[in-house]
Amino acid sequence: IATGHYVRRRDTGALTELLKGLDPNKDQSYFLHAVGGQEIARTLFPVGELEKPEVRAIAEKHGLATAKKKDSTGICFIGERRFSDFLKQYLPAQPGDIETTEGEVIGRHHGLMYHTIGQRQGLGIGGLKDASDEPWYVLHKDLARNVLVVGQGNEHPWLFSRALLASEIFWVNPVDLGSPRQLTAKVRYRQSDQRCTLERTASGYRAVFDEPQRAVTPGQSVVFYDGEVCLGGGVIEAAEPWSPRA
Repeated sequence: IATGHYVRRRDTGALTELLKGLDPNKDQSYFLHAVGGQEIARTLFPVGELEKPEVRAIAEKHGLATAKKKDSTGICFIGERRFSDFLKQYLPAQPGDIETTEGEVIGRHHGLMYHTIGQRQGLGIGGLKDASDEPWYVLHKDLARNVLVVGQGNEHPWLFSRALLASEIFWVNPVDLGSPRQLTAKVRYRQSDQRCTLERTASGYRAVFDEPQRAVTPGQSVVFYDGEVCLGGGVIEAAEPWSPRA
């Protein structure tokens, strides 16, 4: 098959590797990390070797209506609508408290699934006595108590992690982790490569980062790279705080 994803492939004899797309602004290897090498070998990625302006120029040359179409930003199967509206169709609302890191209740949320770590907009917090003017951010989701924990400031210590644990790991091709390995990782789409040391432990896969990582979110994907090669990835189970939490 042929697909329009911005990735490349490289045949290395017995294996076929998944490579980042040539255009760093459009690279979609993060989304294809769970496609195996055997499947990659039977797939063509014609735009992976091009940058987006080149693709538009080719489309315009051939009179395609999409040549001047605005880039889509929504999830393909949802379209250009709010993700929260999509979730409401399938998940019942589960309201709960919004608390500070000190345990003070300062508001209510409509459901933890509508929020993500590092989120600033849509919290409905304001006008609190003795609070500074700094914006509020989602720091933690306490699933057991259905509580949303928030704090003020873009650089709040709770937003930063030094390591993560991952499960459901899928490798595009076999990866030797007999000893810790120096790699790079992405914990979200379009994030720049983050240097880390990946090791296999009794509790799963653990990635320790060279630099503090902001808003590492359990449930989202972490994808590992060796240079331009996408090795695979998994689901973030937990994030280890950069500094101790009281």
